[in-house]
Amino acid sequence: MKRFLEKVQRYLRTSDMALLAAVLACSVISAVMLYSIAANELVDLCTMSTFRTQIAASLLGLTAVIVLSIFDYNKFIRMWWLYAPIAIGLTLLTFTPLGYKREGADDTSWISIGNFFMQPSEVLKLAFVLSFAYHLARDEEHMNRFWHMVLLCLHAAVPIGIVALQGDYGTAIVFAFIFMAELLSSRIAMRYILAAAIAIPTACFVAWTSGLLQSTHKERILILLHPGTDPNLEYQQDRSLSAMAAGGIFGKGLSGDGYVFVPEMHNDFIYSYIGQAWGIVGSLLVLVLLVFICLRILVSSMTSQNMQGKFICVGIFGMIFAHCFMNIGMVLKVMPVIGIPLPFLSAGGTAVVCMYTAIGLVNSTRCHNIRKARIFYGSDD
Repeated sequence: MKRFLEKVQRYLRTSDMALLAAVLACSVISAVMLYSIAANELVDLCTMSTFRTQIAASLLGLTAVIVLSIFDYNKFIRMWWLYAPIAIGLTLLTFTPLGYKREGADDTSWISIGNFFMQPSEVLKLAFVLSFAYHLARDEEHMNRFWHMVLLCLHAAVPIGIVALQGDYGTAIVFAFIFMAELLSSRIAMRYILAAAIAIPTACFVAWTSGLLQSTHKERILILLHPGTDPNLEYQQDRSLSAMAAGGIFGKGLSGDGYVFVPEMHNDFIYSYIGQAWGIVGSLLVLVLLVFICLRILVSSMTSQNMQGKFICVGIFGMIFAHCFMNIGMVLKVMPVIGIPLPFLSAGGTAVVCMYTAIGLVNSTRCHNIRKARIFYGSDD
């Protein structure tokens, strides 16, 4: 018992408790908001079952954080041959009869097995963060040689291509953020950065003119440049802005009447309900928590003992930052509508568990940062 308590004390001492507290605070806010939406019967798809699923996913995710802290990320990351094929295989199942298109979505990015639903691209994100971090760390000394850079780009092209074929362009952009974040934190030569600065706009132009982008996605982008020209297309974002405005400074509270209805207010547009229920004060509180989470992850990247740990943290930072930037931008009508949940807050079991798992990987880099921090192995010598 004494030995167990000592290990618990070491865990609390070496873990990033500030990061874990911020994440748990987001989960508590999420549960409160989902309970309020369900209790007020504001969205048909958000019921008490949704609230309970969110609680269960958060608890399962917290368990994943603790378990991952036990394992040394330096050993786990080398198992790419196991987790990468599994993640890719699960994602490819969306192209089979098991693929499921969620109501209101533009893409078939879920799999359905009986009453079990899962979005495998969330698992693929974590597999990509780990496998690319391992690839980059092993190859960093030679990465600026042409064929080595080609292999790194091909590594990223596989998951980006798969999710783009699903029609899930939002998730494809998240993968691109992870890829760029890890590359830019490495010893990449300036010539490749300049080449990317030319290639990215060119690729966007080709995608726009060649028909790779669906007409719906083009319209969602164009409507931002010409607001007020298509009320039907702008409906969701206009309702979102109305909800935020209706909240005022301190919000309408969590129970009552007169709420502005926003489609998907329990999921991708939960930030609009936070603004409506808790006003500007609540919106800023959530924004501060999300910014704090991102900054703490960057701190872990800077204190990591090796490049593998650094790239893991930077990749997870890129993933969470991309989600926050695109989701809140979408809610505030400065970004096109795209199916991206708000980390730890939007309803969704798979996404919540995977985000917690990402935090667990960050915490593992901290717990195993130095010999003294390896809390589950040996002593403090």
